[in-house]
Amino acid sequence: MNFNIRGENLEITPSLKDYVEKKVGKLEKYFDTTPSSDVHVKMSILNNEQKVEITIPMPKLLLRAEEKHTDMYAAIDLVIEKLERQIRKHKTKVNRKFRGDDSLKYMFKNELEPLAEEEIPADDDDIEIVRTKRFDLKPMDAEEAVLQMDMLGHNFFVFSNSVSGFTNVVYKRKDGRYGLIEPE
Repeated sequence: MNFNIRGENLEITPSLKDYVEKKVGKLEKYFDTTPSSDVHVKMSILNNEQKVEITIPMPKLLLRAEEKHTDMYAAIDLVIEKLERQIRKHKTKVNRKFRGDDSLKYMFKNELEPLAEEEIPADDDDIEIVRTKRFDLKPMDAEEAVLQMDMLGHNFFVFSNSVSGFTNVVYKRKDGRYGLIEPE
């Protein structure tokens, strides 16, 4: 794994870097072959809150977790626990749903301990769509879409990008800023 560790309002010390690499390295035990993906780690401090975000993009799977704590090392431990739960949950789903599919099933070790039934929400297997909305996508730029979203009081807004012609989504991030999702 290739590590990209950066800090926001924080200097990444060698001990912090080593701790992250050691903890994330323990995730390798869940895979048959060591993933050759990048590991993006962002550590930040805002007031007394230490925040760790880890993103591991892999083929056909994206592992991502973030945690906040008053201690950076504790936040790292918590985010690793979240990633481990994601891996176990994903392995359990793969075993259930894709028994004959080679694509994801053989990414994980067979000895991987699946999540207990009580840890998996009952509605996980049955996705129920309870409402469908249809509307015309008005061509607009991203700034106008953000204004529309705020005016409606929504967390996201789907629109037709007047510049590219593609369907895009703007959304409000947890930090209060805005994001834009556009197709490649």
